[in-house]
Amino acid sequence: MLRNREIRLFLLTVCSISLVAVVAGYIMISLNAALFIAITAALLIGCCIMFTRWRYREIEKLSGDLRRISAGDYALDVRNNQEGELSILRSDIYKVTLMLSEQRSLLQHEKVQLTNAISDISHQLKTPLTSMTMMADLLSEPELPSSKRAEFTRNIRIQLERIGWLVSSLLKFSKIDAGTAHFKRDHISVDRLVRKALEPVLIPMDIKEQTLTIEGEDSVTFIGDLNWTTEAIINILKNGVEHTHEGGEISISFTENTLFTEIIIADNGKGIPKEELPYVFKRFYKGKNASEDSIGIGLALAHSIITSQNGDIHVSSEVGKGTQFRIKFYNQVTI
Repeated sequence: MLRNREIRLFLLTVCSISLVAVVAGYIMISLNAALFIAITAALLIGCCIMFTRWRYREIEKLSGDLRRISAGDYALDVRNNQEGELSILRSDIYKVTLMLSEQRSLLQHEKVQLTNAISDISHQLKTPLTSMTMMADLLSEPELPSSKRAEFTRNIRIQLERIGWLVSSLLKFSKIDAGTAHFKRDHISVDRLVRKALEPVLIPMDIKEQTLTIEGEDSVTFIGDLNWTTEAIINILKNGVEHTHEGGEISISFTENTLFTEIIIADNGKGIPKEELPYVFKRFYKGKNASEDSIGIGLALAHSIITSQNGDIHVSSEVGKGTQFRIKFYNQVTI
């Protein structure tokens, strides 16, 4: 303890003051007074030393606890439920320990999610890459019929488009997850949004001879980002077109009230089994009715885009009767 410079200075100061008091008491009063002052000073110095030793022992224990916490022992409870500065310090350290424990659990969860995502991405890329490698090898054969050569070339192009779409979607996901996606806050006409989102799916709908109905007032609007929201609606519409039979029906309706703007996209297609509904918006989830080309990322991306803009999306479905997606963008009222 005496190796501590602050304690040495403290003891030297107390001893000096005590010595001065003893000499002054002897000169000004008497020898008995000087002895009384000396004994009192000695007792006070002894008490200070004992108290200081106790505090240092407590600090040493606390230091050991901190080393255990820094080593990962977040279950350690350093509180002692007493009064005093050290108890307050122990309580604050315990709060920090709980926070570190929660952060470690969160990081571990994110690590598992990242591992699963990498595994899913590797699986999604492996299938088209293997297929393209095989077709590229066959294209190198000089005796390959021209019809097969054209077929393989077309299939390679399709697989490349699939990989490009997957990479693009994953980049959008990463921006949203990292919080770097910039969502504009413009007044968006829902009628304009719907018609822009319909452009990529009109040809597939025409090929399958599906009927489209749109209901809603031109004045219906919401606050959001046109391009990002268009991406979300396109993915929902693609899902509807893909799972609706030839000659089927797809309907889009939208309304607005004081609380929210609602967009409903419905079809009379295959429908989604009840047990699959909780997983519809999960990344890379593919239901029983999903096509072989499905990646299971479109609806998950739509969900992330919508919820990132003060919105909500709910799905209801019945096998054999169709599926309905109900999207709400809530109005933020300033008080």
